[in-house]
Amino acid sequence: MAASPLLCVMGPTAAGKTDLAVSLAESLNGELISVDSALVYRDLNIGTAKPDFPHHLIDLRAPSNPYSAMQFARDATAVIAEVRGRGRLPILVGGTMLYFRALLEGLDDMPASDPVVRQKIEADAAAEGWPALHARLQLVDPVLAARLHPNHSQRIARGLEVWQMTGKPLSDWQSGKGHGGLGEAPISLVICPKERSVLHARIADRLDKMLSAGLLDEVRQLWSRGDLSPDLPAIRAVGYRQLWKYLDGEASLDEAVQNVLFATRQLAKRQMTWLRRWPADGWLLTGEYGELLEAAHCSTPIWRRFANEVGRRVEEGNPLSRSKSIATALAEPIGASFNVLHSPTIEN
Repeated sequence: MAASPLLCVMGPTAAGKTDLAVSLAESLNGELISVDSALVYRDLNIGTAKPDFPHHLIDLRAPSNPYSAMQFARDATAVIAEVRGRGRLPILVGGTMLYFRALLEGLDDMPASDPVVRQKIEADAAAEGWPALHARLQLVDPVLAARLHPNHSQRIARGLEVWQMTGKPLSDWQSGKGHGGLGEAPISLVICPKERSVLHARIADRLDKMLSAGLLDEVRQLWSRGDLSPDLPAIRAVGYRQLWKYLDGEASLDEAVQNVLFATRQLAKRQMTWLRRWPADGWLLTGEYGELLEAAHCSTPIWRRFANEVGRRVEEGNPLSRSKSIATALAEPIGASFNVLHSPTIEN
């Protein structure tokens, strides 16, 4: 029996995912399910651009209580069933691609953390420095080490921990299709600016707005609590980690802000690398003001017809210019795609 429809809205940070997803939820009788590893934490509001529109899987945990991709997959599976039970469309929206993969494809059952092994690794790091442990990781898991900065303590420690516990590189654990996964074929749409310079300008503008809204005060409140450390996943989120270093006296405020900007751009770059490998139904490429300039990489005749219509409107100087109008135009190809995916199989 075919599964019910499922829609995914993906994209790099600051691409306009949330605005589009909200409009789609309003147009398609949907409910939004956040796919964001920072939004799961309470008290991280300004720096995560926490949305006002209702989303599932937001504010699940205290920042002192880590949350994993496997936990997300279990929680999201339950929420999807609940949304479908209400006769509504589940819409997954976010940029944490590991969460999408864990939910839709599954992950291997990696071993749980061992406090004794982890303590020994952290003691070695205190004595030798994280770059030395990064060099050690290169010897046992060069694939993982190549992806990590020499001071990325959390992931270096996890890589060494898994190797010491299992004799198998963490990158091997992560490389194949794992257990679980919905096993469904959702409609997946990627939204991002057509020009990288536009994305960078949006990132800079959003950071300015976050700082004006009180991001530094928000981080200071977390810093002053006493139960949090920069090694926790919540505090390693972009924006929080860099401003935490300022509060610790390890950087000036100007340096910290520039580091936030650089880290956000690097995050967007990593997200784009993931997205280029993802089997999306189509990419929605936008302009400086959010107007839809092109529908690219369309995978089926339904979406290629939509791309032709987008191109015609652009040629006429009348592009779809707002999230609501884009969502309205998307309703027809989304519905047609669901009909194709979930129509009964005709046996001869």
